[in-house]
Amino acid sequence: MMYPILNLIIFAFLIGLLFKLQRSENTLSKRVFTSLALGVIFGGTLQFIYGGGSDVIATTLEYVNIVGAGYVSLLKMIIMPLIMVSIIGAIIKVKDSGSLGKISGLSIGILLATTAASALIGILVSNLFGLSAEGIVQGAREIARGEVLTNRLSTIESVSFADMVISFFPGNPFADLAGSRATSTIAVVIFSAFIGVAGLTLMKTEPELGKSFEKFINVAQEIVKTLVRMVLNLTPYGVLALMTKVVAGSNYDDILSLINFVAASYVGLGLILVMHLILVTFVGVSPIRYLKKILPVLTFAFTSRSSAGTIPLNVETQVKQLGNGEGVANFSASFGATMGQNGCAGLYPAMLAVMIAPTVGINPLDPSFMATLIAIVTISSFGIAGVGGGATFAALIVLSALDMPVALAGLLISIEPLIDMGRTAVNVSGAMTAGTITSRVLGQADNEIFEQDRDLTAQDAKA
Repeated sequence: MMYPILNLIIFAFLIGLLFKLQRSENTLSKRVFTSLALGVIFGGTLQFIYGGGSDVIATTLEYVNIVGAGYVSLLKMIIMPLIMVSIIGAIIKVKDSGSLGKISGLSIGILLATTAASALIGILVSNLFGLSAEGIVQGAREIARGEVLTNRLSTIESVSFADMVISFFPGNPFADLAGSRATSTIAVVIFSAFIGVAGLTLMKTEPELGKSFEKFINVAQEIVKTLVRMVLNLTPYGVLALMTKVVAGSNYDDILSLINFVAASYVGLGLILVMHLILVTFVGVSPIRYLKKILPVLTFAFTSRSSAGTIPLNVETQVKQLGNGEGVANFSASFGATMGQNGCAGLYPAMLAVMIAPTVGINPLDPSFMATLIAIVTISSFGIAGVGGGATFAALIVLSALDMPVALAGLLISIEPLIDMGRTAVNVSGAMTAGTITSRVLGQADNEIFEQDRDLTAQDAKA
């Protein structure tokens, strides 16, 4: 037990170093990247000294994860309150319920369109790297994973498209506020929109009561925003713990054996990020400045592997850094965490399908196969929210629709965490891209905020 205690003392020292940086008013961006680097160094050192799979590392990470998992839980804690009060407040301030349809329609449309483009990128990259499932050896873990996926497929197939759409509606809003379902986030968005519209009606029919309701929402917004800032100030500590766990807990032999797929995945993810930057330039946004402002959010998404957990930081950055409207930011961040995920539901299932295609006698370069694959990926990316999915569910739906063996999706279990980090960052980037384009197109963006050079939490905390 002596070595884990020593490791935890070093970890506590690193936390103290980050706290000192915070006290000296270093910007959030600098602290996030410093914690990322420290996590990589510390995790790599643990691997080098004790070796992969060591009991010492397992014990150390068990306690390090208290900080990482605890931080992600705190972020999830504020998701529902943030979405609810922000959407209600945005509707009351805009005083135009008709804009809701435009915001949601445009945001979802952009998410689905970029997912289709991501699937095409996945197809091209997979063929460029010559990826094939035929050359991957199935060990005990891969076979076991394949059996689990096959069994899970029956659950997914029982959910129809109609059932998925019905699940969006908040039959019990209190249960959805507690996050009881895979579609709870979207259900809360819909419930909040209804309350916002009801508030507008009250302001017209009962002006005095309407003013009281508006004041209540304004107070609630300020309380939630203060809570968000408090949690976001803990980001560097969460990143340090999460990155330490990833680096120290990885099996580098497995990564090297599948390095071709890892490389292809990150080339594809990089191309999708470039696509996002090109798209925002069409609405008058400087891609370099845009990337600089969203980089801390992508860094956290990368280390946490949680699109949902990144929603508060996503919304706060869209509003405070990019100048997007509050309503648009909340809609795009919420939708982007549950549907149209460019990395998990776009690139990944397309790459898997191309890899598996030769094993069932399909030419992955056949135009009809490519068109069918892109269509299925796009439609299923909308349906992922209905089954509580992520990349695994997306892959199961796509492979099943193409009559491909879903068990082969278990071949990549050993490198899944490494790839999922990049996929999550791209998912969040897609949501922010949708929010930025929607805000600019609908005239709800504040360009003065975008042109300002300011840190997200340092100045907000002084406000």
